Amino acid sequence: MHLHNRLFAEFFGTFWLVLGGVGSAKFAAAFPELGIGFMGVSLAFGLTVLTMAYAVGHISGGHFNPAISIGLWIGGRFGKADLIPYIVVQVAGACAASALLAFILANGPDGTAAIGNLASNGYGEASPGGFNLMAVIATEVVMTAALLMVIMGATDTGDTTRSGGTIKGRAPAGFAPIAIGLCLTLIHLISIPVSNTSVNPARSTGPALISMDMTAISQLWVFWVAPMVGAILGALAYRLLLSDRSQED
Repeated sequence: MHLHNRLFAEFFGTFWLVLGGVGSAKFAAAFPELGIGFMGVSLAFGLTVLTMAYAVGHISGGHFNPAISIGLWIGGRFGKADLIPYIVVQVAGACAASALLAFILANGPDGTAAIGNLASNGYGEASPGGFNLMAVIATEVVMTAALLMVIMGATDTGDTTRSGGTIKGRAPAGFAPIAIGLCLTLIHLISIPVSNTSVNPARSTGPALISMDMTAISQLWVFWVAPMVGAILGALAYRLLLSDRSQED
């Protein structure tokens, strides 16, 4: 598949992730009497990844997340040459979705006041539950590491050669998006109160930049560093402990 096809798939997939996830948080989470709450927002984020993984995952790999692209590169599943272009279009997709959400909110009954920080991530006073920087870093690192391990495991469908013979398909082909989407749902159920859940630098960057919330922008570094560290740790753990190489007799 040509690079421009893969980049558009990543742009659109990340656009959909932010539009669906952040959009559900802004429009539906606290809607009077009918709000979907944390459960609904968590499910919305999971559904965005599940749907786009099926729709365009076969084109680009379905990363939709700079930390995942970096982790898959470290894990030997993604080429270095495409890493920067993927990250650029992922951030662009997140910003485009955030801009659309801000436009819709600004034209609603509360005007521009409804935009707020556009469901940005944060720690301290910017954390939904008031969690401090160390708690947020620990959460984001562990959650992203787990997500990367699920992605690598669920997509590990190649044949495995061992001394006893060849095992066909380490993971069931075609079901990976379900596992990944449910994993992201679970991650949000755990960590929305802590950091508003990032595990995705693009998801954090779009809302922070478009809302121009100074607190979110000043704390944005955390939501780049922690997910990237977590993704690298998850990739190394899977590659060293759970991959074909680690299971050879």
